[in-house]
Amino acid sequence: MTTQLSILKDDAITLLSELIAIPSFSKEEDGTATAIEKFLAERQVATSRVGNNIIARNKHFDPAKPTLLLNSHHDTVKPNPQYTRDPFAPSIEDGKLFGLGSNDAGGCLVSLIATFLFYYEKENLRYNIMLAATAEEEISGTGGIELSLLHLPAIDCAIVGEPTLMQMAVAERGLMVLDCYSHGKAGHAARNEGENAIYKALKDVEWISNYQFPKVSDLLGPTRMSVTVIETENKAHNVVPAVCRFVVDTRISELYSFEEVLQIIKEHVSCEVKPRSTRLRSTSIALDHPLVKAGLELERTYYGSPTTSDKALMPFPSLKMGPGDSARSHTADEFIYVDEIRNGIELYISLVGKVVSTH
Repeated sequence: MTTQLSILKDDAITLLSELIAIPSFSKEEDGTATAIEKFLAERQVATSRVGNNIIARNKHFDPAKPTLLLNSHHDTVKPNPQYTRDPFAPSIEDGKLFGLGSNDAGGCLVSLIATFLFYYEKENLRYNIMLAATAEEEISGTGGIELSLLHLPAIDCAIVGEPTLMQMAVAERGLMVLDCYSHGKAGHAARNEGENAIYKALKDVEWISNYQFPKVSDLLGPTRMSVTVIETENKAHNVVPAVCRFVVDTRISELYSFEEVLQIIKEHVSCEVKPRSTRLRSTSIALDHPLVKAGLELERTYYGSPTTSDKALMPFPSLKMGPGDSARSHTADEFIYVDEIRNGIELYISLVGKVVSTH
């Protein structure tokens, strides 16, 4: 086992270096998808490809058993303009592997691939294990995990690889963006005509800025609303605007459904409220779920994550956890410590083993 584990760790770091060197902005992940396909094929693992998503199942997959999904993404954001080094030139210096996507979420992805390979040929597991290396996570696109799930068997639970310092993100805020329209009546400002839509909007903005949702999550804190954009279509200074549009960024804890939040808002404002999307839901996994219990046995801590991930698009219990630090994501000269990957692989293997092994 020690030799196998050592090989898996070395191969994971080699694969991550290869992925860093291939630009893979969201919707442009063809090259990294092909590299992951090739890496698994060289290890005699059959894969299927859906768009730029790579899917694989363990060798002794049994439809009668529950299934654990290992998921992370291989798309990246565009490089931060403050980069001082080539974002596509992987290099290891002082124990750090530099490169775009190294921390978010390349280290997680290659660690989960190593974990999948560790269990790939094992027989008599309590769970099937599936791997999904997915696209478009950084833009919450429909061509990533959402598309992949249409081509997967029933999934019972998942580990979502995102940089959490290998601690357990058991809950995640949902994101609902609202377009709000206050309607007035156009008129000439000099003659004090019309009904100013901006003034009507300001009353609603004030309510939004002051309102506090009564239920406060122990994991995620309060549900919050922030007005982030306000505008009219007016170009002329002397026209009272008939319509004022503003945007509300709503971060919702696991204690509220999107529908509840929307209903509360509509009861208190006079403007027209239209949600752009209700896809990125708040999520939580029970603290007595086998994945969480396994993590607690391994002395992992749990917390609520303020950021959203593909976890939001999964209609089954999922645990967000991975090597790397969320604070490094999207920063200039992004890096992950090589030891974070090596230790992450060991922890993933131990955690998964507590759930799937029969002894």
